[in-house]
Amino acid sequence: MTSKIAKSSIIIFLGNIIFSIGGYIYKFLMATLLGTVAYGIFTLTTPFQGIFQILSAGGLPPAIAKYISEYNILNEKDLARQTVFTALKIMIILGIFFGFIMVFFVAPWLANDIYHKPVALLPLQAVGLITPFSVIVGGFRGAFQGVYKMEYILYTRAIEQIVMILAATALVLIGLSTFGAVLGSVLGFAFSALTAVYIFKKYMRKYLPKPNKSFKFSFKEELKLAKKLIFFAIPVSITGLAEMGIYSICTFIMGIFLTSTVIGYFGVSDPIARLPLIVSGSLATTILPAASEAFASKDNNLLQKYVEESYKYGMFFVIPMCVGIAIFSKEILGLIFFTNAEYMNGSLALSILVIGMTFYSIYTISSSIVQGIGNPRIPMYILIIGCAITFVLGWYLIPIYGIEGGSLATTLASFIMMVPMFIIQFRLTKTTPPYKFLSKVTIASLIMAIPSFILPNNSIGLIIELIICPIIYIVMILLLRTLSHEDIVGLRKLTVKLGSLKKYSDKILNLIDKFSY
Repeated sequence: MTSKIAKSSIIIFLGNIIFSIGGYIYKFLMATLLGTVAYGIFTLTTPFQGIFQILSAGGLPPAIAKYISEYNILNEKDLARQTVFTALKIMIILGIFFGFIMVFFVAPWLANDIYHKPVALLPLQAVGLITPFSVIVGGFRGAFQGVYKMEYILYTRAIEQIVMILAATALVLIGLSTFGAVLGSVLGFAFSALTAVYIFKKYMRKYLPKPNKSFKFSFKEELKLAKKLIFFAIPVSITGLAEMGIYSICTFIMGIFLTSTVIGYFGVSDPIARLPLIVSGSLATTILPAASEAFASKDNNLLQKYVEESYKYGMFFVIPMCVGIAIFSKEILGLIFFTNAEYMNGSLALSILVIGMTFYSIYTISSSIVQGIGNPRIPMYILIIGCAITFVLGWYLIPIYGIEGGSLATTLASFIMMVPMFIIQFRLTKTTPPYKFLSKVTIASLIMAIPSFILPNNSIGLIIELIICPIIYIVMILLLRTLSHEDIVGLRKLTVKLGSLKKYSDKILNLIDKFSY
């Protein structure tokens, strides 16, 4: 993997790990402070935060990243900078509009007519206050992504999460309950937007310099640029909505058929199941502009390298993570939510759902590559079909099997989406799938799980398993000769960001290299 992809991916990956930990701290605090009933209401509101953020952004952040990377490689830096401001104008208008719609129309309809839970009204209305700030953050993050300054994305996310956790906790403690929890997100995005504006003005001049004095950009030309952005963004936006649908449709159906308490059990399981998406999401964030550059410059060898190694490095971590979480789901929930043993009732739903995240991780990487080479409609069509399948399965399975039925519906839909997306991506890029590598990783992950059938099913057993299972996995990876010499070279590039720990990682990689060859 080239240094650009390696460095960008490791930055996003490490950041995602940190923010996931912060996210679980936030979920833990909210689940503990709110209790199962109020947390169930909170679970019903969170999907609409994502849905209305996507509607407000209009799919423009990925479009910003794509066209900035293309204009920069073609040395058209004035157009690259103009892309940011043209997109932001569109996004701010959309943000204000959809915020108004959510507060005055959608929230009352959902709370009173669909869920028949009036207590959900204020939290749902608070979602509408997020959108004006989220679009500003999204626009600038697209700019940061387009010039591979992933650390700037992390800075804005850090401010967003810190403020959100502190504000939400304080507001819940003073008695605002679920409304206070959502209001904390509003404040988080507000401070994140201010941070994004500051970073762009002070640090992005090197990558997106002010236009030359000779640069003229008429209103007609801006409309032409806006049209180009919108044409790319519409399928991306629909894709984003459909992606939220895969996550949220079953939660929406649960709000109709199930009690708030049971929904609360699913609410704590869902974010843990998505943990493996940290890896695939980090790679997908970087591979989109990289694939776009390689495709635009017609460098087929570089595109082959990006595609192949995105899967290899992603699945090397994702598959064992999914297997581990599925097997130890009950112990994980008991350990994380030790203050309330009721949440362990979501363990079976977690086991089923995390398997689906393996399929969805492969889909995520495939769709990002396809978007990067200029085919955003293909992931859109597949996701729309996936949403329809999720809805049909969820509507049938949830009334019968509860939250486990919702997890099963999502998992089956993820598998159905993964298969065609995986095949189409390799046909479009004319690259070769790393089937042998994926098979060996799967075998190593399954063997890694054997101790779970021997050790006790409690917190002590979980701690022992967390120690020995990674060792078994690495040993099996070596015995199966899974990593090639080129993979070891790529891993060395990934360790550049480890600082003083790099010398130890190099020693380990040298031993692996000698053992394998």
